[in-house]
Amino acid sequence: MLRLLDALSVTPNEWRHGYDIIKETGLLSGTLYPLLMRMTDQGLVEAEWREPAQPGRPARHAYRLTTQGLALARATANERASSGFKEISV
Repeated sequence: MLRLLDALSVTPNEWRHGYDIIKETGLLSGTLYPLLMRMTDQGLVEAEWREPAQPGRPARHAYRLTTQGLALARATANERASSGFKEISV
């Protein structure tokens, strides 16, 4: 969730597609989409259907942080910075 919050908080007003988030974070779809659904239910992320940029392509969900989600992202980033937290890739 921290990796997702970090990625979405870089451009908090920008709508992002799941595939773009997967590429940026390295999260697998089986991890990302349940997280996005849970965070949407908690009011941290908002989701909407976006029409395709190219004709013939299907509509896709797009996601962005809510004000509450951005506040959480900033708070956790500050907390991690002050505690010396380092994420370890596995």
